[in-house]
Amino acid sequence: MVRVTGSHKHSCLFGAISIEGKQLFRQYNKFNSDSFFGFLKIIHTKFPRCYLFIDKASPHYKSRKVKEYLEQNKDTLIPVYLPTASPEFMMLEEVWNIAKRDLLVLKHYPSFEDFKKNISLYFRTKRFGLNMRNYLLRKV
Repeated sequence: MVRVTGSHKHSCLFGAISIEGKQLFRQYNKFNSDSFFGFLKIIHTKFPRCYLFIDKASPHYKSRKVKEYLEQNKDTLIPVYLPTASPEFMMLEEVWNIAKRDLLVLKHYPSFEDFKKNISLYFRTKRFGLNMRNYLLRKV
């Protein structure tokens, strides 16, 4: 039996993992250009020079603010847009699958706020240990 509440609450997660395994995750209330822009600035602070492997979700590449920021920092933030519908090239897709299994399978949270707190704690303490080279070197 599944309890249905009729709630449409949601949480948005952005994540970044360096080739050395450093992790950065942030939780937002909405997935839009403002939340992605805020996360992009945090990435730039933590990883001052990096390649960004990102999908083609509209907040990632259609936002004027994001485009301008990437253009202003083109020598240090280099976006690499992955092919549409190709999760096998995105290491973070594996992270999201692991997290969904750990956070949702056979779990109950008394409230949505408890669920969000558990998400935050999980991503602060979990080390995924995935090898980015496995994703970067896949054959197309």
